[in-house]
Amino acid sequence: MIRSALSAAAGILLLSTAWTSQASDMPRTPAPEQAQAYIVSPVDGATVKSPVTVVFGLKGMGVAPAGVDTPNTGHHHLLVDMDIPADLSKPLGADVKHFGGGQTQVELELAPGKHTLQLLLGDKMHVPHQPAVASEKITITVE
Repeated sequence: MIRSALSAAAGILLLSTAWTSQASDMPRTPAPEQAQAYIVSPVDGATVKSPVTVVFGLKGMGVAPAGVDTPNTGHHHLLVDMDIPADLSKPLGADVKHFGGGQTQVELELAPGKHTLQLLLGDKMHVPHQPAVASEKITITVE
């Protein structure tokens, strides 16, 4: 529990440092070509009730908290009702949901209506890998 909280705090510190730095592009961490992120549930086209439990999947890589420098690992970011950013050389911003503690699922409060969900893996500094490890975008309807 304490280790998880410390890892999350380290990830937040690293993220805030990356956001506030004036450095241009950050180096992108290589990802294995076969790596794949995916949403286990809900499935594309599902009609659900809020809160929605979103379960993350990952093949060909491992999950590690932000700030942990282990080859072939990263942590999840969830994009809700948005596209993957055009510039993947910078840390992912506050507009995406960060799971820097290494979480592999979340309960989301979503308003009734249609929503899109997509995962994007980030490295220890929240920068997407090269090539990007992203799930297919799914659409769900919240009753």
